[in-house]
Amino acid sequence: MKGILLVNLGSPDSPTPKDVKKYLGEFLMDERVIDIPLIARTALVKGIILKTRPKQSAAAYKKIWWDEGSPLIVLSKRLQNKIQKQVDIPVTLAMRYGSMTIKKGLQELVEKGVDEVLLFPLYPQFAMATTETITALAEELRQQYFPNITIETVPAFYNKQDYIEVLSNSIKKHLKGKDYQHLLFSYHGVPERHIRKSDVTKSHCKIDGSCCITPSKAHEFCYRHQCLEVTRLVSEKLQLKEGSYSTSFQSRLGFDPWLQPYTDRTIERLGKQGIKNMAIVTPAFVSDCLETLEEIAMEGQEIFHEMGGKNFITIPCLNDDDEFVELLSNWINKWTETNVETM
Repeated sequence: MKGILLVNLGSPDSPTPKDVKKYLGEFLMDERVIDIPLIARTALVKGIILKTRPKQSAAAYKKIWWDEGSPLIVLSKRLQNKIQKQVDIPVTLAMRYGSMTIKKGLQELVEKGVDEVLLFPLYPQFAMATTETITALAEELRQQYFPNITIETVPAFYNKQDYIEVLSNSIKKHLKGKDYQHLLFSYHGVPERHIRKSDVTKSHCKIDGSCCITPSKAHEFCYRHQCLEVTRLVSEKLQLKEGSYSTSFQSRLGFDPWLQPYTDRTIERLGKQGIKNMAIVTPAFVSDCLETLEEIAMEGQEIFHEMGGKNFITIPCLNDDDEFVELLSNWINKWTETNVETM
């Protein structure tokens, strides 16, 4: 019997420093998130970050927390419930970090009689710190606890035509009737070394301005290429004029070089250049979360206003948008009838 396991990032159980510390500890100790030797990672995370960051992050979570709970969890559950109504096989939900574990999600499916699992990371682009850490953990759990099941994984869907159409329609819908001069595509940032580590050719990714537009096998696992490709495909779909849109990366941590240009500095630059009305979309996420609701919608807007900007339009993630639900449900139904390669 087939079944679906949707997996998103995760969230602390509450916006308190204690719960946030527990969540951040699990998240930042992941070797695919902070990819330095264990001793150094432990010293950095437990010796420095967890002594100050939980209080700051808890304050940020409190700003965006809903009565029903964490927005990311609530929105992911809504997505799961809507998909379940459109497919005939069990659909469960798990988080890579936090109390809604992948192990619990797999166990729930097994208890329903599932022995063929479609693992569905809810990330359009591949990255070490998102897709890869989910697939690696799922395989570890399968070997240790669920040896009688098989797991197939949905690959990055950043360039699928039907996904681009749904994303473009969402952007168009939320910008309808609104005056804006510039549309910024802001993606989650990763260290530059993650791009090089994910390069299956071990030579293509130089982050030099040309490698991402030069055909290569490396693009299958290149987060930077896949982000730039989403921007390109959506801009073509929406017929955006050259110069009226751009791409940036947010949420850098530490002193190592991360993907650039940085979102906060880009917003600042646009304001200084005299842009009064701008819109921003975050296509690295399918569910609104701390990064989109606080870092972008609140902090980003504050930066823009400080630079003289007036209207700062934040476009929601796809969340449980009906078109997005239909898209994912169609992919799942195709897999139910055939296999993941035909999705």
